[in-house]
Amino acid sequence: MAGRRERVILGIETSCDETAAALITAEGEICANVVSSQADLHARYGGVVPEVASRRHLELVTPVIRDALDEAGAPLGDVDTVAVTAGPGLIGALLVGLSAAKALAWARRLPLVPVDHLHGHVASLFLEPTALEPPFTCLLASGGHTLLLDVRDRGWENARVLGTTLDDAAGEAFDKGARLLGLSYPGGAALDALAREGDPEAYAFPVARVPGLDFSFSGLKTALLYSVRHLRSDELARRRADLAASYQRAIVRALVGRVEAAGGERIAVVGGVAANSELRASLPDATPAPLSLCTDNAAMIASAARFATRLESPDYLRLDAYASVA
Repeated sequence: MAGRRERVILGIETSCDETAAALITAEGEICANVVSSQADLHARYGGVVPEVASRRHLELVTPVIRDALDEAGAPLGDVDTVAVTAGPGLIGALLVGLSAAKALAWARRLPLVPVDHLHGHVASLFLEPTALEPPFTCLLASGGHTLLLDVRDRGWENARVLGTTLDDAAGEAFDKGARLLGLSYPGGAALDALAREGDPEAYAFPVARVPGLDFSFSGLKTALLYSVRHLRSDELARRRADLAASYQRAIVRALVGRVEAAGGERIAVVGGVAANSELRASLPDATPAPLSLCTDNAAMIASAARFATRLESPDYLRLDAYASVA
């Protein structure tokens, strides 16, 4: 981007344990996308500790924004809009990003766009060079959410929820399953890697049958727990890969089954679970988000801002974050 002097959108994302900043053009070209993960920090606890995450965001948010500007070769004067995740997520973490975004926008009298994190995941599909044009049916599967959506346009207001999880999210089921198997955090990627070494037919784990297009993973998690408890330590070590493969197969079957039941001419898959190798292989005709944009990042937030309501200065100073979907 150096030398082009193109006006750009600055996106900021701090909803969980990634501190991220990105710059994109109005057309959806990514100029920079910087993500600083806290995975190593939370690994010792086996999951994200909200207070620890918030404090780390405070340390990282300014350096990450500077890194994004440097990577794009853009001075702060090239930014004409600031976008930030307003929710859902960990409230303390969200407030760090929101406060940073407000300060930047207010100091330069720029408009600010509050973005719904879920819209951001869908909007990862709208970035160049492989932008997907609605309408399509979208599976959004992450650590905190599992949704089946009817996406009619690039805005968020008209997206219709066809199904959602009744308990655990798919990504949460992966992480909890990995913990039961003694795998490292983050669990989803570790379980995916181990599953490639196992037999997915070794264990017949249940796929919940619930009305409509909703999902349920709590029973599956319990089935894995009992299977692990019934094995001696030496047997568990020998069967761990089979357990991982069979458990992953059950999660993927549940997701794919609902996608197929929903139908639609075009299917898209977004969110952290969209990086799962078996899920991607099981939906060969679907359009998955690029691997670099599956997990939380700020490019997707800046992308969504192009199709969301922007607030002019000083109206956004009263803006607050929200922890859950209304």
